Amino acid sequence: MDALWDFVAAHHPQLMFDAYQHVSAVVQSLLIATVIGVSVGVATYRSPLAAGLATTTSSVILTVPAFALLGLLIPVFGLGVVPSVAALVLYSLLPIIRNTIVGLNAIDPALTDAARGLGMGRLGVLGRVELRLAWPSILSAMRVSTQMSMGVLAIAAYVKGPGLGNLIFTGLARVGSPTAVPMALTGTVLIVVLALALDAVLVLIGRLTTSKGLQ
Repeated sequence: MDALWDFVAAHHPQLMFDAYQHVSAVVQSLLIATVIGVSVGVATYRSPLAAGLATTTSSVILTVPAFALLGLLIPVFGLGVVPSVAALVLYSLLPIIRNTIVGLNAIDPALTDAARGLGMGRLGVLGRVELRLAWPSILSAMRVSTQMSMGVLAIAAYVKGPGLGNLIFTGLARVGSPTAVPMALTGTVLIVVLALALDAVLVLIGRLTTSKGLQ
C-alpha cells in the first residue's frame, strides 16, 4: 500500500489529467450514442420489423470483441481519440435503442390520444408526451452504457486512445518493476471510482428531470 500511495502522490497531476480525459471521452460518446440511439428508436418503434432490425444490428455490434472492433476502426479513423470514441458509441447503441423502443411502446395509447385531442401535432406528442414518459427507460440505458464504456475505454489504449487505460497497459508492460503493480492498480481503481461517480450524476439528473409521477 505504501508503494501505491507513493505512486499516486508522485504522479498526481498526470493522474488527474488522465482521469479527465477518460471521463470526457465517455461523456462525449454517451451523448453521441444517445442522440443516435433515441433517433433510431423513435424512427422504428412503431414497426416491429424495423425495431427488430435495429436491435438485432446493434446486438451484433456488441458481440464483436473490443480489440477486434478497435482494430477494424484503425484503417478508417487511424489512432487516437476518434476510433476510441467511435467504438464507445457503437457499443453504447444497443441499450439505448432497445430501451427507447421499449419505453415508447409501453406508453398507454390513451395518453397520446388525449394529447392529440388537445390539438398537439405528431412532433408535439412525441416531444412533450412520449419522450418524457419514456425518459426513465432511456436514462436507465444511458447508465448501463456509461458503465460499459468506462471499462471499454481502458482497452482503447491499444489504439493510443485517451484516459486511464494507458496507465494500466504501461503497468502491465512493466511487470517485475517496482512501479508495475501500483501503476496498473491505480488506473483500475480510478476507473471504478469514476464509473460510480458518473452513475451517481446520472441518478441525480434523473431525479431532477423526471416527473414526480413517474419516479
